[in-house]
Amino acid sequence: MIVTTTPNVEGHQIAEYHGIVTGEAILGANVFRDIFAGITDIIGGRSGAYEASLAEARETALHEMEDRARAIGANAVVGVDLDYEVINNMLMVSASGTAVSLR
Repeated sequence: MIVTTTPNVEGHQIAEYHGIVTGEAILGANVFRDIFAGITDIIGGRSGAYEASLAEARETALHEMEDRARAIGANAVVGVDLDYEVINNMLMVSASGTAVSLR
């Protein structure tokens, strides 16, 4: 499945629009990860634990969105937008886009 942030796919024509599809992922924060991230914030550097969690949440949200697009007969999702939020020490990533059928 083609997934893109652009409104169309170069070299392909959109034959049918199926509507908006979304995918969400919410991951809880880990106490030990928070402690090590705090140390990293104090001494500087990147927090590998949080980066890994963020990547996992993003991939989960995108896969869920793709699955929903497939379920309604689409073979691509265009205009994809990713949103990130922190809610009560939990990381939420949502992906949304328009499910389409390409020729």
